[in-house]
Amino acid sequence: MSYKTLGIAILFFSITSIPIDAPVLPALQNNTESPSPRHLDIDDYWGGHLKIYGSASWPSSDSLFNTVESETFYDGYAELRVKNRLFFGDWGDLDTHYEIILSGGDTRRMVRSLMQMNPDLFTDSTATGGILEDDRRLMDLTGTIDEDEGSVLYHRLDRLALRLFPEWGTVRVGRQAVTWGNGLLFNPMDLFNPFSPADIERDYKVGDDMVSAQFTVPRGGELQFLYVPRRSRVSGDLEWEQSSLAGKFHFSRDTTEFDIMAAEHYGDAVIGLGSTGYLKDAAWRLDGTWTGTDNDDGYLSVAANIDYSWVWGERNWYGFVEFYYNGLSHNQYSEAYRDSAIASRMERGELFTLGRTYLSGHIRVELHPLFNVYVTVIENLADPSGVVQPRAVWDMAEDMQVTFGGSLYHGRKGTEFGGIVIPGTNLIDKPSSNAFLRISYFF
Repeated sequence: MSYKTLGIAILFFSITSIPIDAPVLPALQNNTESPSPRHLDIDDYWGGHLKIYGSASWPSSDSLFNTVESETFYDGYAELRVKNRLFFGDWGDLDTHYEIILSGGDTRRMVRSLMQMNPDLFTDSTATGGILEDDRRLMDLTGTIDEDEGSVLYHRLDRLALRLFPEWGTVRVGRQAVTWGNGLLFNPMDLFNPFSPADIERDYKVGDDMVSAQFTVPRGGELQFLYVPRRSRVSGDLEWEQSSLAGKFHFSRDTTEFDIMAAEHYGDAVIGLGSTGYLKDAAWRLDGTWTGTDNDDGYLSVAANIDYSWVWGERNWYGFVEFYYNGLSHNQYSEAYRDSAIASRMERGELFTLGRTYLSGHIRVELHPLFNVYVTVIENLADPSGVVQPRAVWDMAEDMQVTFGGSLYHGRKGTEFGGIVIPGTNLIDKPSSNAFLRISYFF
């Protein structure tokens, strides 16, 4: 039996095995009212934001940047996103998000210098200095306006999706974002442009070109299907081995919710199980995936977390703890550069860490309704090494927000966050501690 057939069979079995008396969630019950006549009236909504970001980073004296410069790097970033939604009566709508981005600084210049000295160390995506490319996507909706050694100005459509509302559910076609899974920092069930666990800003996922459908089932629950066609970076042609086809069934029993997923993703078969529930006043989540390939025996990925909010000292507090297991890794970091399975997943933005076990935590305190302080910690349990990310968010006006903070990396040489020796060189790949300031205006 092929991986694809196995995944479909498991998904079908999971649906048909749900008890008939399973409760139907009110939000998922079929609407028995007759739809109103379709018409051509078009309403619209406009919005967006302008974000200006500045940062300073301090490369270690033993990092690979020491071959070109080891002083403080100053970088900047500005992003304008304009959002529009057209409402076509009761039968559909169209989402469009346009963004124009200017980025640059010392890091971009230093990477360019390193590329000239060691061209084999960098992929094409690294060399672009942060440009979001559409090489793999069905539609190329990104264009470079101006580019030089130290900066780049480019624009793109990050959303362009038509949503239809047939009687049986919802269909969306075009560039859109889908998030599956219940992870808070690590999310093994989120196969489609997941956030990096170290990402502080998570307002918008990068959009992908896909077809997605969602509908309720008579026995209670909800089914989602999606297809993501992708192109080969080499040939530029659409290829099945580069694409994704996935389905997910969501249902609940009492106060516990469940997810069952089956997918064929970049030629791999992926089966996922997830669940969320409550332990007194705390909420827990557990997700696991098994990925099978034709080249190995497969591997397991698991994320488990629990979060809780409370009042202490007349302040509102919130925190969570999350454990992550990555069965693809063997904690041999230098060998990861030669491991095609790891390298390919990191290159396409699906894997962000090289270790096997991680423990992370997060805490937020509301010092004032308009001023919140956050601290996030990610620790590789095998080294140990990790990163501490303090930050503060100030809502200085109704439509304006100021965020400032940083990332502090720790670990001895040879650990994941302390510095990895790049095979065949005497260079050390080591993340740089940094501080940043971001001003956001929403309209």
